[in-house]
Amino acid sequence: MTLRALLVEDEPLAARRLADMLARQTAVAVTVVGTAESVGQAVALLGSTQPAPDVLFLDIHLADGLSFGIFEQLPVTCPVIFTTAYDQYALQAFKVNSVDYLLKPIDEEELAAALRKLQTRHLQSAAPASGGAPLPAFDPSLLAQLMQQMQQTAPVSSYKTQFVVRVGEHLKVVLLDQVAYFFSLEKATFLQTAEGRKYVVDYTIDQLENLLDPRRFFRLNRAYLAQQSAIQDIIHYTNSRLQTVLKPTAPDAQVLVSREKVNVFKSWLDR
Repeated sequence: MTLRALLVEDEPLAARRLADMLARQTAVAVTVVGTAESVGQAVALLGSTQPAPDVLFLDIHLADGLSFGIFEQLPVTCPVIFTTAYDQYALQAFKVNSVDYLLKPIDEEELAAALRKLQTRHLQSAAPASGGAPLPAFDPSLLAQLMQQMQQTAPVSSYKTQFVVRVGEHLKVVLLDQVAYFFSLEKATFLQTAEGRKYVVDYTIDQLENLLDPRRFFRLNRAYLAQQSAIQDIIHYTNSRLQTVLKPTAPDAQVLVSREKVNVFKSWLDR
């Protein structure tokens, strides 16, 4: 049998890597029937894909919020394999009847094991001896508990308060209060200080988004994660887009808020 997979991942490189890994699987054949980068795209794709996919590979953090928002908008009957860089989320998500979870960077052997587990469940559900019972869907009560846990503010102590950066042959500690924003450029991630200095950090923007207090920092788009104090001005760019002016001046001429995040950004500013 060939499993039909739908990928929900807001990082194109990560989505492409997962699709390539699925294409290389030999024990279980997998066909990717679609990809989505946001909750909105995933809802639209799930609603239009016929027949329904056999499995949903779902990242926890998407461009327009937590992926659990998908389940608030439509019933998801296919099994889910969660993908995440942080197992605190994965372990919670696993309780919601998902088939499995995979920690990023995804290991090819772990992916193969998750697919074999899924295939076994499919075969068991189709076997006459089992009565052809369908694969279990999500339990709404467990999902409600999970949503509540995910929306609770994490303890301040769980967020980073400083970064160690390299300056020549020396190491320097940069306190979070000194950080204006982070940005990615040419496959590197930089820390920009309010004083105008920038340093390379050993984190991706995705990782930083989860390590920093969301009350202080906002992911403006794929490349920028800014502290509120660094946002000097906000301009209507189009009817559905906003442009931010950062201080110190950002390397990019225009730092736009992702279209999917405009309403979330406004709420973040007006909290």
